[in-house]
Amino acid sequence: MAKVEIYTKATCPFCIRAKKLLDMKGVDYEEHEISGGGARREEMIQRADGRTTVPQIFIDDRHLGGCDDLMRLEMEGQLDEMLQAA
Repeated sequence: MAKVEIYTKATCPFCIRAKKLLDMKGVDYEEHEISGGGARREEMIQRADGRTTVPQIFIDDRHLGGCDDLMRLEMEGQLDEMLQAA
């Protein structure tokens, strides 16, 4: 299974939606909660090519994007393949 990381904020509805999809698929992921800002937020911005919105999702250290990107991959039938690629 691929390594999945997701940067989130506690009250973000898009974060909740993305995590719900991953949970439904039985995906283990590492969540980085950045509501308070700080070093983790700066790390996310650097890894996500300057993007400051959440969630930011990474699969095997490859930047996937946000919730809409995750949902698009699921609708196109590509997400499962990416999750199994490790």
